[in-house]
Amino acid sequence: MTFTLSTSLPFDHIDKPQEWGTMEALHQIAKAVEAAGFYAGTVTDHPVPSSRWLDNGGHYAQDPFVMLSMLGAATTTLRLQTNILVLPYRNPFITARAVSSLDHFTGGRVILGLGAGYMKAEYKALGVDFDSRNDIMDEYMKAMKLAWTGKDFTFEGNGYTALGNRVLPTPAQLPHPPLLVGGNSRRALRRAVELGDAWHPFFVPKAVTDTARTANLEGDDDILAAIAYMAAHCEKVGRETPPKVIASSTYSVKAGWNAQEALDHFANLKSLGVDGSGATIYTDTRAEYLEQAQKFGEDVIAKIDF
Repeated sequence: MTFTLSTSLPFDHIDKPQEWGTMEALHQIAKAVEAAGFYAGTVTDHPVPSSRWLDNGGHYAQDPFVMLSMLGAATTTLRLQTNILVLPYRNPFITARAVSSLDHFTGGRVILGLGAGYMKAEYKALGVDFDSRNDIMDEYMKAMKLAWTGKDFTFEGNGYTALGNRVLPTPAQLPHPPLLVGGNSRRALRRAVELGDAWHPFFVPKAVTDTARTANLEGDDDILAAIAYMAAHCEKVGRETPPKVIASSTYSVKAGWNAQEALDHFANLKSLGVDGSGATIYTDTRAEYLEQAQKFGEDVIAKIDF
């Protein structure tokens, strides 16, 4: 299967802790999505979200590296993906160490989805300047790449300095795990070309772009325009192979979902130049989740031949 499918894992649901918040739940769900044939399981990143945002439709998030470590221990082939890690929240060398450790001990299964984030209140709580987030993103990606070489490195950052430091072991994937650059803005597209391995768009209608603080990306024309913009920027900066396009979750597996509809949806994305996407399973109980994961694997993933 060249078109890959990830799935957003349900461990952020805190309303039913016995369904989603136990080690037994994690093991069962991890094994189910791996058996279904999903390429990657994804987790989100909100270390300290604002209560106002949570009370108006926001969601909780567990620590991404803790969750992916447990997920890695419960599986053998499933890729372990952040979708997304808000990169400016953490010192880049702390992040580089976490990624290196996880990738090394799981045999090279990490996929690092990265983004600048959008929540001012969270930035403020973490002591990071919200208005500088895009510059911080670019700087931190460069710093992490140096750390992942396994060689002594120097780096002058904004408020921190490495004067001959070393991070070992290196990630199992060389030179580093795939870097999927999130965001729909032109700055994010340029970042994907200049620093990333793939663009990781979030398909979002204009109605919610004010909340998410990102460019709207709705229809096929928007996707094609973004891919064309990246191709032009590749030519401008001398990149020969354009970044892959690995979309965030674009299909919801809810009551009444249709396998052929899902297959047609992913086939259309592939025809536009998208290399991968995701499906999110929504159920009230863990038992239903496990059942729907198996069904999606049999009726959709097993039948994708593009």
